[in-house]
Amino acid sequence: MKKSNLIFNSLLVSLCLLSVTAFSQQPDPPGQVKKGEKPVNEAYLFAHMTHQDYGRLYYSVSLDGLHWKALNNRKRVFEDYKGHPDITKGHDGRYYIAGNRSDASPDINIWVSENLIEWTLYSTYTPNLKSTPGYSEALQRIGAPKIYFDESTKDYILTWHTPHKEGTKEDPERYWASQRTLYVLSKDLKTFSEHPEKLFDLNMGTIDVFIRKIGNQYFAVLKDETYPTLYWPTGKTIRISRAPSLTGPYSEPSTPISPNFREAPMLVPSPDGKIWYLYYEQYPGVSYGLSIADNMNGPWYQASGYTFFSDWDKYSLPDSVRHGCMITISRKEYDNLVNKFGIADK
Repeated sequence: MKKSNLIFNSLLVSLCLLSVTAFSQQPDPPGQVKKGEKPVNEAYLFAHMTHQDYGRLYYSVSLDGLHWKALNNRKRVFEDYKGHPDITKGHDGRYYIAGNRSDASPDINIWVSENLIEWTLYSTYTPNLKSTPGYSEALQRIGAPKIYFDESTKDYILTWHTPHKEGTKEDPERYWASQRTLYVLSKDLKTFSEHPEKLFDLNMGTIDVFIRKIGNQYFAVLKDETYPTLYWPTGKTIRISRAPSLTGPYSEPSTPISPNFREAPMLVPSPDGKIWYLYYEQYPGVSYGLSIADNMNGPWYQASGYTFFSDWDKYSLPDSVRHGCMITISRKEYDNLVNKFGIADK
């Protein structure tokens, strides 16, 4: 073949590829409302930490559950808080947030707020980890406490993960594989169950678990903390278990919702209330992924983000955001937060 023909064919292939790139893109995610329609879910709050300031409290907000803006010029919104922030709206209409000073701290701290702006220490709970039935070997570690108020039972469930093996230089992963999710119940967040219980009857590591009741079923969204191998391909992914009641029994976890090496899942309903947006972090602080479904049983598909092409990115978050929680809020609460803290341009 002549050199001129090779050049021509090469240019033709390049033009075809450019044409495909220019005119193909992912459809917009479902769940949004049309202009002029009133959304079921008016606004959203993302309470989180940052890569540079791990374990401290920051806010970002959104009006569509997809595009998020940082508040307070990317500074802390409450100096006294430490932990992996998790917020629930409680029995009295106020907001409660759980945290702890560190995984080695024996205490779980619970704060309360009328408006998501001013927080007051409400209670401190110190679980006797070794009193957990069938888990006397538990180490003194409390990871990422999370809190959920179940409207139907009027119970709060407080969950966290606790390991039973120390890591070693030769096998640091055995520490993470030994994590088990524990819980206690409370009616008022002042008094708690006599002792913690295991949430799952599973011989696998689980962390970052949160629970939601949707319809008449309970869902536990979890991170499978076993290291991925050919014999355990679901390791380090987000999975979902189901149960008929708040405390179980929970099913075997679903197939993965996310790729491997994802954690800190968060779930919010779409503005029209018909779709679920499930976020998760690609660690350590690389990016966030988003999986979408019209029901918790799936199927789930992954939306496009972090491509650096605006017509391909269907969701966006501020730089350096890390673990936290996302909740729905009213437009009035959104406006109050923006008026108090100010919203970042990017």
